[in-house]
Amino acid sequence: MVSLRIKRGLFLTSAALALVALISNVAVFSGISTQDIKDQLGDIRIPGVVKKPWHANDKPTDTPLEPIDAHPISLLMQDADKDWRKYEDGRSTSFRQTVRNYRRRYGRHPPPGFKDWYKYARSRNVHNIDDFEQIMDDIRPFWAVEPKALRNLAANMWRDKEGGVSGIHIRNHKIDKETNGAWRSETMMTLIKKFIKYLPDMDIAMNRLDQPRVVVPWEDMQTLLEKEKETRRTPPETIDEFSTNMEGLLDIEAEGDGGGKEDPGWYSHAGKQYMEVASTACPPESPARANDTNIQDAEGSYKDRLGGLITNFNRSSDLCTVGPQIQDKHGMLYSSSSMIATKRLVPIFGECKVNINSDILFPANMYWKHDERYDYDSKWDLDWEDKKDVMIWRGVTSGGTQTSENWRNMHRQRLVMQVNGTDMAGKEVRILTEQPEKKGEYENYREFHPSNFANEHTDVGFTETWGCVPDCNFYENIWTLKPKVPLGEQFKNKIVVDVDGHSFSGRWIAFLESKSLPIKATIFREWHDSRLFAWRHFVPMDNRYDDVYTLLTYFLGVGTPPESRTPDTRDANGKAYGSRHDVAGKRIAGQGREWAKKVLRRDDIEIYMFRLLLEYARIMDDNRDRIGYSGDGSELDKYDGVSPLDKGDHH
Repeated sequence: MVSLRIKRGLFLTSAALALVALISNVAVFSGISTQDIKDQLGDIRIPGVVKKPWHANDKPTDTPLEPIDAHPISLLMQDADKDWRKYEDGRSTSFRQTVRNYRRRYGRHPPPGFKDWYKYARSRNVHNIDDFEQIMDDIRPFWAVEPKALRNLAANMWRDKEGGVSGIHIRNHKIDKETNGAWRSETMMTLIKKFIKYLPDMDIAMNRLDQPRVVVPWEDMQTLLEKEKETRRTPPETIDEFSTNMEGLLDIEAEGDGGGKEDPGWYSHAGKQYMEVASTACPPESPARANDTNIQDAEGSYKDRLGGLITNFNRSSDLCTVGPQIQDKHGMLYSSSSMIATKRLVPIFGECKVNINSDILFPANMYWKHDERYDYDSKWDLDWEDKKDVMIWRGVTSGGTQTSENWRNMHRQRLVMQVNGTDMAGKEVRILTEQPEKKGEYENYREFHPSNFANEHTDVGFTETWGCVPDCNFYENIWTLKPKVPLGEQFKNKIVVDVDGHSFSGRWIAFLESKSLPIKATIFREWHDSRLFAWRHFVPMDNRYDDVYTLLTYFLGVGTPPESRTPDTRDANGKAYGSRHDVAGKRIAGQGREWAKKVLRRDDIEIYMFRLLLEYARIMDDNRDRIGYSGDGSELDKYDGVSPLDKGDHH
């Protein structure tokens, strides 16, 4: 009997392997991709081999972080570590759990095609199958708008050639047409083609401009969100497919103007203060709209009183909170260069936005398109110990419309001045210094002279002047331009700082992929924000840069320890002392690099875009309340390696 069982097992194993070989050979000769083969083989089981549950060996291996001293950064790192571990523990590990968590979070069934998306994501090693909150936040208000109106807008917004909108039109699982195209839409199409066989017919309107578009007044948005809540339901049975032949899609063959077009309501606000527009999307009691708000109270919601360190990165870029403080300190806020906005909720896809915008975020084309200016290059990425104790930044004078009168209001220009030894000569800034009588504890020190420190530890400057009216000649007596440093060569330095340009910075993912420590200051939101944990994967910086020397002196150290001082010790900064936290810098850099390899891959961009277009397709569907996946997820138990004893709700 045992011999017979062994022979039967060997036979079934051989048969399974033969089937795999057959499918692979057929696929090769028919032109099917390797990834498609993996997708199709996912359910084939080898007899006698137990399939491990998803994420079975994917748990944090390091121990929870303990602060090395009482410095606020040490404590912020510990808090970030706790938040990240909670995030890791909360992931779904099967299709059953994913579906259950979806309904619990959003009060709806997943959209049609969700099972195909799940298998697509799983086959590409998605790290967290649940973390698509940005998509759901972006799509949510559109449930309050009639699908036909949304389709009309998406089909026709490209027609105004000066409006800065491209169109991508999908029919019969192919991109049938591109309208008012540019490099951004061309790049986006190469991404969509990766999974287009799963998509229904749709029109996509994409922002061609650098800066975001949609600013719905706060009172109008609250009405939309209340209507969305009223539409939430999970009927016992739904149709797991999208509707076909709906009216309002672009007539691909027609040459006319479309007739009966919805008006998106575009208006220009270029060269003007953006907070005039942005504040309308803020709550009435917010600092952006209330006249009696105390700056210190506002700062207390996102900054530490010690060193001005960022304690809440999301809040630090919330224009309803920080807008009044930085409206004269950021190029887009002070004098935006290409602002064409609307107060109407229109379905336009954009690469970035500020918190008050309602554009639909998608992964920026520069992250998908291979470009040596922005792609990570390991050639010069030295080990941490071999890097220079320097913070580097190179860029052009982009960010807003610049004149000889307003250039000091631009954020990039302020950064260059803030860390320039010559500009900072004779000036004082705040850092944290260790208390002489309490080793390991810190206090504010506001008399720090940063000039010599900046000369020794920063390499920041412009390589080109650009974006000025009528020209940039006025910069000739202001800046000494620095030589360009290719992105990869910047990783010879321990610290790389990333700030906004006209909009988001396309080098951010490459910085995270490197072995250098990334510091980030931004007002923009991107697709991946919920995946990154400030103080674990990167170091956040205030958009005013008033904490830059607190950060640099923490990681690089400054001054002479009190116990080592002698009567002959000479130090321009008197008693200022902060121990060097080199291990902490290396730790954050390493954690960010490891994390980027898990959640910011090109595969992750595909997975995000696929899910986004399924959710988008549903809100455009006339039958959106009656379509979706209503099953319990059990049909993928074998695929997930779920045992009969592991089918309960673990969340």
